[in-house]
Amino acid sequence: MKPLDLRGKTCPMPVIETKKFLEETGVKEIQVLVDNPTSCENVKRFLETAGFTVSIEKRGDEFFLSGLREKEASSVVSSAEKKVLVFIDGTTMGRGNDGLGTILMRSFLNTLKELDPKPWRIIFVNTGVYLTVDSSEYVNILKEIESLGTEILACGTCLDFFNLKARLAVGKISNMYDIASSFPAATHVIKP
Repeated sequence: MKPLDLRGKTCPMPVIETKKFLEETGVKEIQVLVDNPTSCENVKRFLETAGFTVSIEKRGDEFFLSGLREKEASSVVSSAEKKVLVFIDGTTMGRGNDGLGTILMRSFLNTLKELDPKPWRIIFVNTGVYLTVDSSEYVNILKEIESLGTEILACGTCLDFFNLKARLAVGKISNMYDIASSFPAATHVIKP
């Protein structure tokens, strides 16, 4: 068996490519080659979540993961029943260093495209609306997510407050009723 070679890939690509490989092939046994401890741990956790028993062999600076699926992954709610809401209230992910937070937000938004199920709705409030306007580096990512069926809502009051309404480049202008009623309608809420 030829290993899935993911050396040189950075987060979240090793997990995304492993997931795609499993979806395309349906294999019960997998070998993955990565070249850093973070990718090794992330792929290991993903495979375990997917029902694989995983062993790891360190080879110099590389990690060789072998996985054997002994059981199907379990889920309390099936993908078809999930209604995932993503709530973004800022321009970065996490608190602390804004440079790192920007990198994390880009990675987070790119990863949303790979979720199953895709998010039902992404809501942007407060400074988060800056991610939806014409000058945002995230517009193309968000347009791609929207094209996959995700509804993107930007708070109209927030856009007005920051004088950005005319610059909205993705999604639609929303109101607090739509925003507030989204929470009880969702089965899962993600806030980066």
